[in-house]
Amino acid sequence: MRLTLSEATELAETALMRLGHDKSDAHAAAQHLIDAELRGLGYAGFGRLVSISEQIKKRGYSQNRIQILRETPVSARIDGGDHLGLVVAQRATDIAVEKAVASGIAIVGASNTWYTGMLSYYAERALEHDLVVMVASNGTPRVAPYGGTERRYGTNPICFGFPSADKPVVWDISTSALNHAGVMLDHRLGRSLAEGQAFTTDGTPTTNPAEAMAGAFVAWGGHRGSGLGIVVQLLGILAGSAMLPGELREFGFLILAVRPDLLTSLDEFKAKVADYSNVIRTTRPVEGGDALRMPFDRSRAEREKRLTQGFIDIPDLIHASIAAVAAGK
Repeated sequence: MRLTLSEATELAETALMRLGHDKSDAHAAAQHLIDAELRGLGYAGFGRLVSISEQIKKRGYSQNRIQILRETPVSARIDGGDHLGLVVAQRATDIAVEKAVASGIAIVGASNTWYTGMLSYYAERALEHDLVVMVASNGTPRVAPYGGTERRYGTNPICFGFPSADKPVVWDISTSALNHAGVMLDHRLGRSLAEGQAFTTDGTPTTNPAEAMAGAFVAWGGHRGSGLGIVVQLLGILAGSAMLPGELREFGFLILAVRPDLLTSLDEFKAKVADYSNVIRTTRPVEGGDALRMPFDRSRAEREKRLTQGFIDIPDLIHASIAAVAAGK
C-alpha cells in the first residue's frame, strides 16, 4: 500500500490515539515510526506499530503517570509508568538535552517502559543542539551470550552521535544478530531467517521466526558483540531496569549528553569530525568494492529520497492491521 507522508502520519496518530495515547504522545510516537519508514526500516515503523497495538490490546493502556523519581541539575531518573518507550525515551531525551545545554553534561535514565525504538532517533534530537551523545537500551532477554544457546540479555542496542560541520555522525547498532522487530515482521510476512542466527528452546539452530522468538537469537560479533550486549544490559540496570526485564516490560533506557566545549572548541571539533568523515569516505575500497560510507549515510540518503518522493510503501497486510486499529476494530 502506497501512502503519502501526511496520510501515513495521520493513520499512525489515529491508531495510537485509539490505543489510549493523548494527541501529544501519539504525535511523538508517530513521528518516530514515520522516520523509520523514511529510512527504509519498515520493521521499526508500521510493522512495529502492529506489535504496539497487540501489546496494548492485551495489557490495556497504562493509567500510571510518567514521573521523575530523582533529579539534579545534571541528571534525572524517570519512571516510565509502563508506557510505550517511544514516548518515555523522547521525554528522557528532552530532559537530557535541556540539562546538557545548560550545564554541559547530563545523564538521564528511564525505566518501567517498553519498545524504545531506534536509538538514533533520539541521538539526532540531541545532535540538533550540537551535543555528543550516547544512548543505550536493554530489554526482554532474547539473546544468548557467545558460546551459549539460552537467552540472557536483550537485543540491547547502543548508539553514539557526534555533531559535525557537515553531516552529523551517528552509529546505531543492535548487539544481536537479529532484532526483535525484524523477526516479528518476518513472522507476519511468512519469511524465513538466515541460517546461523537463532536457536530453538532446546538449543537447535533454526530459521523459523516463531521458534527463534521462543528460543534465543545469536549475539552479533562473536565474543566482542556478546560483551557489548552484556554492557548494555548493565547500563539499562543503571537506568533502573530489572536485572532481567519481563516480556515487553521493565526496559531501561539511558542517555548521556555532553557539550563538546567542555573539552575543546565546538567549531574546531565539528570541523575535525567533518574532515575525518571525509577521510573515511575517500578510503580506497577493496578491489571491485563500493565507495566507503560513514555510519548513517545509508539511512540519511534513504530518508532524503523518500522525503523528495513524498510517499512510503507499506506491506498490505501491515497496512490493513493498522487501518483496523485506527477504525477502532
